[in-house]
Amino acid sequence: MEPRITGFDYRRVTVADGVSLNVAVGGSGSPVVLLHGFPQTHLMWRHVAADLAADHTVICPDLRGYGDSDKPADTDGSVYAKRTMAADTVALARALGHERFALAGHDRGALVAVRAGLDHPEAVTHLASLDVLPTSDMWDVLHGTSAAVGFHLYLMAQPPGLPETLIGAAPDAFFGHFLDIWARDPEAIPAEIRAAYLRASRAAVVSIVADYRASATVDLDHDRADREAGRRLRMPVTVLQQDWGAALGFDAAGRWKAWAPDLVHSSVALGHFMAEEAPGEVVEALRSLLAR
Repeated sequence: MEPRITGFDYRRVTVADGVSLNVAVGGSGSPVVLLHGFPQTHLMWRHVAADLAADHTVICPDLRGYGDSDKPADTDGSVYAKRTMAADTVALARALGHERFALAGHDRGALVAVRAGLDHPEAVTHLASLDVLPTSDMWDVLHGTSAAVGFHLYLMAQPPGLPETLIGAAPDAFFGHFLDIWARDPEAIPAEIRAAYLRASRAAVVSIVADYRASATVDLDHDRADREAGRRLRMPVTVLQQDWGAALGFDAAGRWKAWAPDLVHSSVALGHFMAEEAPGEVVEALRSLLAR
């Protein structure tokens, strides 16, 4: 049996034509939606979700294309756009009875969260991002040999065919590589959770690549259009991230401030999988955000 978040109910919720998401829901109170990153599923929030459920309704979906959620074919390049996935998130919350909700995302989920905040400011009350930059900024700061840290971004940006073939030939080696090198505390992802991540990713190579490909195409177009139009995140925003600015030579807080005037930005001495490695610190940051 697949691991689950203890004490949470599981259901499938239709969010678009032909697309349903696998969702774990627990607790009661004001709603908080938690969006996972790569190469993970909703299980990455298991510790944080259990804590927040003491006084919030906590909603943890598998993103479309990941985990046990539907994986529609990317017929026109927009199926895995963050705009589409943000619309999924709003539709999910509404289907569960919530017109307004707080939203936190890690990695890929944070990109979805940012897009939801820009596209649906009437729905997103508070926004948190864990260890990522907005899409356009991410591409801007990668230069020269230091960009090798993001080799997977370039691989999965290639036209359909090659990346799916290469990754599909050794999926556990590919996805396991990131679980290994991005974790400062490997014990934070125990064997049964790691196995669940690898099983889920192995079954989702095509849709995961489509998600990343969108970030080099349509997502980038959407970010640039918003930047030119001067659109910003209107809600309180909290960002936790490793000190990538020092490593790659950019002002991380400044990059975020351009998008989020009401910003609390923290560089933290944690691994990438911070919700699993230091859930208490993440919960504290989220509770502080929700109090703003």
